[in-house]
Amino acid sequence: MAIELYASKGSAWCWRVRLALEYKRLPYTLHVLDVDTQEHKSPQMLKLTPRGRLPLVRDGDYVVFESIAVLYYLDRKYPAAPLFGGSPEEAGVILRVAEEFQNYIEPHLVAIIEAIRGHTLEGRRDEIMEHMLAAASEARTIEGRLSKSDWVVGEHPSAADFVIYPWIRLLQDALVAPEAAELAARFMPVEVQYPALARWLERVAGLPGFAATEPAALRR
Repeated sequence: MAIELYASKGSAWCWRVRLALEYKRLPYTLHVLDVDTQEHKSPQMLKLTPRGRLPLVRDGDYVVFESIAVLYYLDRKYPAAPLFGGSPEEAGVILRVAEEFQNYIEPHLVAIIEAIRGHTLEGRRDEIMEHMLAAASEARTIEGRLSKSDWVVGEHPSAADFVIYPWIRLLQDALVAPEAAELAARFMPVEVQYPALARWLERVAGLPGFAATEPAALRR
């Protein structure tokens, strides 16, 4: 039975799993759920994921959700094209970088993107600028890593790349809004402010199967 992926449109968490599946060249069936109509919290879905969380992978009788847990499962079950490196030490660094990003940076990015998309910047500009400064600081850290290597950790694509990439792309897309010009000045143009990061974005986009994962709204 093929792997089944339950996902939602425009979700960075779901996108990272699709990137991993394509990188590993694993066949899968994609089920896109409409979160606006609460499809992800239907009785059928809540039997699989009691919190109604996406992405969710069903592989035969096994079900796993929470994106980093999904990546870890896929890597243990299907070790070809590893997502967590080739040694315990490298795996530890990849997982640490991914968890640091998820715990300390994602909340800032969520706040920025939701404020821009929801047209709620007015009255919150100081607050959102603080989030933007935190995101820019992390971008400098990633820039430092990528100035020494083609990938965030090690010599090959890893879970760290797939965890981080979707958020950078979603941030770029949000910052083109005219009302976000002041925020955008802290990050864009990426090619000028973070040249190593810009080259990395192109490398990820050049991976086999990438085009199948990219949300249509972000295609240029």
